[in-house]
Amino acid sequence: MATKRRVRHHPRVIVMQPILEISASDDFALRPVGEHESFDYLVLNGRLTPAEVGTAVMQIADCNDSEPQEEHDSSPTDPLGAFLYGLLTMPDLLAVGGFRVTDNATDSVFVEPGCCNGLESWRDWLDVLDGIGCAYFGHDPSSVAERVNDVVRFTLDAHGVDGSPVIELPVEQVRRLVANAQQDLQNFLSLAGTWAEQHLPAHAAALTTALARALDLPPTP
Repeated sequence: MATKRRVRHHPRVIVMQPILEISASDDFALRPVGEHESFDYLVLNGRLTPAEVGTAVMQIADCNDSEPQEEHDSSPTDPLGAFLYGLLTMPDLLAVGGFRVTDNATDSVFVEPGCCNGLESWRDWLDVLDGIGCAYFGHDPSSVAERVNDVVRFTLDAHGVDGSPVIELPVEQVRRLVANAQQDLQNFLSLAGTWAEQHLPAHAAALTTALARALDLPPTP
């Protein structure tokens, strides 16, 4: 008598994580910074090492590198102050990356922030839940999240080939995922504030405030 093969189904473990694209050189005066591959991603949360926090701060500063635009303004003459000038003075700040959605049980990716997406726009997820019901997260891939009645449908590449990974989750589950990712960002900001006090005390308060703006978060107390 033939025996039935038991099919093992992997339970879904859906997570949403804030990720920062790392593209800057690691040859940098802000220390400590970690070793990293260019155009890799760093997951932001409250469990990063000091070197990883330094890498994230370096990258966000590099995203906002700028020189004075007005004749009466002048940038600092010291290398560190000059590097931080844009981050500390620009009104609109960027942090290239976004919220990535994966199934940790299968390593499947359902939202991958692409080019032209940033963590400063993470509140677009609230539009999906409570507003216009749809948000795009850059291109290559062109990930999209859209609310359809009581579920949110994630498509990894809406403009790519047929058969792109798709998943649907209940709205309330997605709301919890977004809240958890926001808390990860908040925990990172708190960690970065402590890091700045230890490694860049002269710039700590201004730097922490700037990071909060770049991540569209309230300043840490």
